[in-house]
Amino acid sequence: MCQSVIRDLHDHSVQLNRWFLKPIGAWPRSSVSTRSEKAVSRALIFTCYFFIAFTVIPCALNVFFEEKDLDLKLRAIGPLSHWLMGGMNYCSLLLRNADILRCVQHMETDWKVIKRPQDRDIMAKNAKLGRFMAGFCAVFMHGGVFSYSIVSGMTKIEVSVGNGSVSMLQLPCPFYSKFVDTRFSPANEIVLLMQLISCFIVNSTTVGACSLAAVFAMHACGQLDILNLRLNKLVESQDAKKNESAQQRMANIVDHHLRVLRFIAYIEDVMNQICLVELVGCTFNLCMLGYYSITWWNKIDTKSIAAYIIVYISMSFNIFIFCYIGEILTQQCKKVGETAYMTDWYRLPHKTALGLILIISRSSTVIKITAGKLIQLSIATFSDVSTDKLHFRVIDRIIFYYR
Repeated sequence: MCQSVIRDLHDHSVQLNRWFLKPIGAWPRSSVSTRSEKAVSRALIFTCYFFIAFTVIPCALNVFFEEKDLDLKLRAIGPLSHWLMGGMNYCSLLLRNADILRCVQHMETDWKVIKRPQDRDIMAKNAKLGRFMAGFCAVFMHGGVFSYSIVSGMTKIEVSVGNGSVSMLQLPCPFYSKFVDTRFSPANEIVLLMQLISCFIVNSTTVGACSLAAVFAMHACGQLDILNLRLNKLVESQDAKKNESAQQRMANIVDHHLRVLRFIAYIEDVMNQICLVELVGCTFNLCMLGYYSITWWNKIDTKSIAAYIIVYISMSFNIFIFCYIGEILTQQCKKVGETAYMTDWYRLPHKTALGLILIISRSSTVIKITAGKLIQLSIATFSDVSTDKLHFRVIDRIIFYYR
């Protein structure tokens, strides 16, 4: 297959990642990037930082120094924590830019070295699944949190001004009045618009990180599927009797196995900080959403309830994706050892068969994708996070403390 077709296949596999990360300047630049491309990227990074800070700093000042109502303070902490999560993830993506580029280049090399059509079909199938998961993440995250921001922006509230009151659009995040008094037009509309842009940026950051994890993990699973296929074909009738042929196949299998494990280690380096922020942040936000729903049930309207439900589902899905990725990589790595054990090793030359012991031994070591190298991401972790018992315990403590 010609190099241009291979390049197209690779570009197609990471296309959605590029679409999500390029508008916020987080897509890694290669060494051949032009000066104008670097300048545009720096301008985008500065702009994104400005919009995130424009929302986070006034909101934090409002919560800690201005707002006196305890319920309103608690209601503002949820959106503030989401923006803080987005800002931290954005910093992580930029700091890990070189590692992300290394993973992308590793994937490109894998596409180039694969020669057999059967192997290429396996890679294409997993790349398609990775694209699907990346697109799903975008729909859930942008549809969830952005819908909440739009519902807030469409809701008019009455605020007191001296002896009277004025009507204003409700901001997704409260704003520090000593900077700008958002009770009056056009300051109210301008700040709302800037917060909506900021919301798009932090959502794109989360979507970009989640889509990277999905595409990288599915690529690794494709490579492990190819490895299993090669192990199954290691013993092939008469060829198995040829010592040199069997040894060469075994050498290629071991080399491929080590290459896949190295790629998974790259994924862990890129994602562990982001996963920690998402796991802790989303768990906290789920608890706060439960608290809002319980304590404000008689005060919020149907639109707000629907927005809360959508945000809750999107946050839960976000945690699930990271935990599912960790689970599937762990299981696929274990499957390599099981496949090696189930081969007809007794039909191989003695020295070649001994090589399977090393593969089985290496596969018995649990491969983990972790949150900050502290918590292993798995379906069991998702079950612990999403259990109602945990959420209501936290909610009950919040209500007890503040009531």
